[in-house]
Amino acid sequence: MSIERGTLYTIAAPSGAGKTSLVKALTESKTFVKVSVSHTTRAARPGEVDGLNYHFVAPEHFQQMLDNGLFIEHAEVFGNFYGTSKQWVEDHLAQGLDIILEIDWQGAQQVKRVMPNTRSIFILPPSREALLERLTSRGQDDDEIISRRMAEATSEMSHYAEADYLVINECFDTALKDLRAIIRSQRLNCAAQNLRQAALISDLLNQ
Repeated sequence: MSIERGTLYTIAAPSGAGKTSLVKALTESKTFVKVSVSHTTRAARPGEVDGLNYHFVAPEHFQQMLDNGLFIEHAEVFGNFYGTSKQWVEDHLAQGLDIILEIDWQGAQQVKRVMPNTRSIFILPPSREALLERLTSRGQDDDEIISRRMAEATSEMSHYAEADYLVINECFDTALKDLRAIIRSQRLNCAAQNLRQAALISDLLNQ
C-alpha cells in the first residue's frame, strides 16, 4: 500500500502575531502534523531547549552546513541566521506527515521556489495596537528591541499577499480553527483522496 506523501506548510507572521502559540496548539491536536526544528545562530531564550525549540549552533557550524547545501532555506533575521534541514523535511514528508515551517517571509519564498507544492500561510494580528501589546507583555525584550520589531512589522506584513492562505489572529480559538480547516482541506483534495481511497474508488467504478 502506497503511503500518501505529506504536505509541507510555511507559516509566516510578524513577531508577536501569535504564530508560535497557534502552531503549538495545532500540533498538539493533530498527530500527523509536526513542526520542523530549525537551526539558528541566536542564543536560546529562557525556557527554550536545544533540539526541541531550535538547534542552537555556532555561526561557523551554520556556515559549514550552508556551504554543504544542507538547508532547504535560510535567512537572516535581526542579525541571526536560521535554516531548515532539507533531509529532515524530505524524510518526514515521505512518511506521510504534514510538516510546518515556522518561518519569515523570506524563507517562505525560498521554500516555495524549491518546493512549488508547498502551501503557505500568513498570520496577521487584528491591529497594530494589539501587536505592540503582545510584544510588550512577553517581558523578554527591552524597549529598543521592541521598537525595532515594530519598525520591521509593517515591512514584514506587506508580504501577506504572497501566501496561499491568510489567517487573522484576533480570537485565538477562531484562528486555530482556521488553521485546522486549511490542513483538513488539503488532505481532502482529489489527488490525496485518490491515493487514500484507491480501493473504494476501484470498487465503485468496477462494473
